[in-house]
Amino acid sequence: MENGSEAIAERLQSGNEAEPAGSMPPPPPRRQYGRRRQEEEEPQTEGGQEEEEQYLEYIPLKKRKMMEEQSRSRKAVSPGLAEPERVDAGNEDGESAKPTTLLEKAVQLKKEAAPITEEEQIAAEERDMLEKLSDRKELMSVKERAQGIVYVEPMKTGWKPPLHLRRMPDEECEDVRKKWHILVEGEHIPPPAKNFKDMRFPGPILAKLKAKGINRPTPIQVQGLPVILSGRDMIGIAFTGSGKTLVFALPAVMFSLQEEVRFPLVGGEGPFALIMCPSRELARQTFDVVNEFIEALKGAGFPELRSMLCIGGIDMREQMDTVRKGVHIAVATPGRLKDLLAKKRLNLDICKYLCLDEADRLVDLGFEDDIREVFDYFKSQRQTLLFSATMPKKIQNFAKSALVQPVVVNVGRAGAANLDVIQEVEYVKQEAKIVYLLECLQKTPPPVLIFCENKSDVDDVHEYLLLKGVEAVAVHGGKDQEERDQSIQAFKSGKKDVLVATDVASKGLDFPDIKHVVNFDMPGEIENYVHRIGRTGRSGKTGIATTFINKNQSETILLDLKHLLKEARQRIPPFLASLEDPMEEMEALQEASGVKGCGYCGGLGHRIANCPKLEQQRKAATSEAGRKDYFGSGGYGGEVDCYAFDISSIVEVIPSDDVSRRCPSSALLDGLWEVSGGFPNKP
Repeated sequence: MENGSEAIAERLQSGNEAEPAGSMPPPPPRRQYGRRRQEEEEPQTEGGQEEEEQYLEYIPLKKRKMMEEQSRSRKAVSPGLAEPERVDAGNEDGESAKPTTLLEKAVQLKKEAAPITEEEQIAAEERDMLEKLSDRKELMSVKERAQGIVYVEPMKTGWKPPLHLRRMPDEECEDVRKKWHILVEGEHIPPPAKNFKDMRFPGPILAKLKAKGINRPTPIQVQGLPVILSGRDMIGIAFTGSGKTLVFALPAVMFSLQEEVRFPLVGGEGPFALIMCPSRELARQTFDVVNEFIEALKGAGFPELRSMLCIGGIDMREQMDTVRKGVHIAVATPGRLKDLLAKKRLNLDICKYLCLDEADRLVDLGFEDDIREVFDYFKSQRQTLLFSATMPKKIQNFAKSALVQPVVVNVGRAGAANLDVIQEVEYVKQEAKIVYLLECLQKTPPPVLIFCENKSDVDDVHEYLLLKGVEAVAVHGGKDQEERDQSIQAFKSGKKDVLVATDVASKGLDFPDIKHVVNFDMPGEIENYVHRIGRTGRSGKTGIATTFINKNQSETILLDLKHLLKEARQRIPPFLASLEDPMEEMEALQEASGVKGCGYCGGLGHRIANCPKLEQQRKAATSEAGRKDYFGSGGYGGEVDCYAFDISSIVEVIPSDDVSRRCPSSALLDGLWEVSGGFPNKP
């Protein structure tokens, strides 16, 4: 046994020494103890060490909650002390852990963010408010939205500017625009043309312009006509009386003539060009301008072009005859156009030219739904144009969704008053206005235009002037279309000296000989004031605008008027100058936001948070939300319109000897009950 043990010891000792290369290692010794003791004595491998390092001690839920409570209490007692560092088991450097809750992340981001001033914060809030107000569906057809159709290239036309204009360097183009006070925005803007000959109009068009006394283009025409003739979408902003109508009427005639020469229209086709206006009077005026140039071309031997007027209040049977032959140009109001499209008496299958005149009114809440419905009838891409004297940022941002690479042509600030108008503001008590009106009429010879806010005021002023022997006519929405047309024609022809009207006559109507406009009361929006006084001082002539104000007007609209007078360098009366103006302390806010005044309505005397127009629309929406529509008319009248009569006129027809039938509550309402099917309050 001793010899055997010595032999084993010698073999173990020789195994610890370096063995020569190529020799086999000795087998491991056999162990005689159990598995648990073997695992305890075996050395840990490298992977085992990593697992041990990554091991985290389990902490029960109750203990974790107690630790969190202690941590929160320490923070509440001493918030200035830093939170103890949490060391991750796998982080050997002991770096602090990242925030684990949303509150901690928000606090950390707030600390890391750069400090902003109060003005910058208010400007950001105003931008968010304006984006939410403009965040509506794009002005696209249902088919285009459903199929995701996006037009990236503007329309192509056959018009090109003359060679010397195409070779004009950009610096020279900018010099021309600065000379004419034209501001442009966009890419690849066509060069301005300083005369109509460079715009390549045919001889009959040039002769007609000369016969009308138009010898050279106005600033909006210098840049606007080349932009539209080249096929680009455009937003045109210019003061009242600057010749915006010619900017979209002449290209509509030229493009229609081009299409007629290439592919003559057949019966039922058309229109190729569509011009939409907010009022019937403006639509008729635009229709007359278009017809003048159509007749000039026809008289010179050019192909016949057909136009139609789609407005309410006129017999459409004659217009339907034009549609059966094929119509090239349609001038319409949204309501009648929507009705004809819905009844399939008219289609927009080949319409490639769309103009929204006074676009700020058309895209506003009153006509927005009608405009969207009209857009659903377009079958292909079209050239879209928007024109107005007042174009707030809200409307510009919203309208750009319908335009392809638009060009913005701006002659003066959007919403600025015409500098050729002398603005006089007078403080007159409410009960003395109608008497003082006669004195104001003595300032200038006729014709004179008087604006009132309400229909009842129009009727009262009209009746008072007639009693005083003044040749006057009146126009408002309560009169039928034939009477309105006759009144405007009598005023334009000089048969009547005074026209009393609501704002229906303030949007775009051209009265070239008017020297005096009287605002019987201050409108509720500064945009309407700009449109009203723009009826005078047209085509470079000087006019006078007299405005009556008193304590009935809100302070916000008076501040807007004060800033408008200051911008136009007009005399500011003492009662306006004495008003406390919060905008004088907001110069830093204007610099931070880049918007002067209100970005929603364009008023200079307030910010968007205090906009009276926005507040009025909110109140209207709130009142409409709680109103029940028993007849299902959706606010458009429907069958209820057949009962929109004067009850007193019906009672007079009933025989006087029948007392029971003369009672409206019994006989009249019973008759309406049988016809209409019942009223909600009828037992």
